[in-house]
Amino acid sequence: MVKDIDSILIEPQQLAARLGDEDILIIAVCMKKDFNDGHIPGAILIEPSELIQGKSPAVGKLPDIQKLEKLFSSIGLRDNLRIIAYDDEGGGWAGRLIWTLDVLGHSKYSLLNGGIIAWRGEGFPISIESASPIITEFTATISKDVIADINDVMNSINDVNTIIWDARAPEEYNGTKVTASRNGHVPGAISLDWMHMKDLNNNSKLRNLDEIRSMLTGLGITNQVKVITHCQTHHRSGLTYFVGKLLGLNISAYDGSWAEWGNHPEVPIE
Repeated sequence: MVKDIDSILIEPQQLAARLGDEDILIIAVCMKKDFNDGHIPGAILIEPSELIQGKSPAVGKLPDIQKLEKLFSSIGLRDNLRIIAYDDEGGGWAGRLIWTLDVLGHSKYSLLNGGIIAWRGEGFPISIESASPIITEFTATISKDVIADINDVMNSINDVNTIIWDARAPEEYNGTKVTASRNGHVPGAISLDWMHMKDLNNNSKLRNLDEIRSMLTGLGITNQVKVITHCQTHHRSGLTYFVGKLLGLNISAYDGSWAEWGNHPEVPIE
């Protein structure tokens, strides 16, 4: 078990013991209706649409800097706050928020293991009251270290030191499910569905990390290579990005994801 709230993965009981602390900011990434139906006490809402650009075809790309500044000012982000991210699906959107914080250079964060599913499942309190954040003047600085673009993915195809981790479902990877004008996968990409990261019999918490590490190692995804993860819109790969961080991988995320690659007329596809 993770021992303290300063770790990047925390358990519900650890957060429960710190509710009300002024140095943490709990962020729920989910739809407003679901948030209003019940959330962790003191949590602030970020809707998934606020974390993406929303422009076709690559709807999942990072928003522009003005949108990011407006968003993170509105929730009261400041340097000394530890963000506690959670969602209602076991980590995809919470991981996307973690990635966004990495892009912004804010490294004080934790992901709540299992999110609201585990929080409810373990009997912790639920609130329907809205908390009011202290508005700040957040100035965004974009770090591209954890962002992979279409050229990075193209260059990875013939690079033995870079692996593409495709976090989509197998039918998307093999092209039998149509999600773009062209379907299949990036040549040489490794398929490992994001769902394999979660234990659905344990409140959608992460599977045992040794099991996950063993799975990844068997596929050649280790800390000896550069890893670029993606899905359709860099939502599901929010979780695989976070897992990579947790395991110490040299990982970045392709936010254009398959929505961009699969709709590009010239890039290679298997």
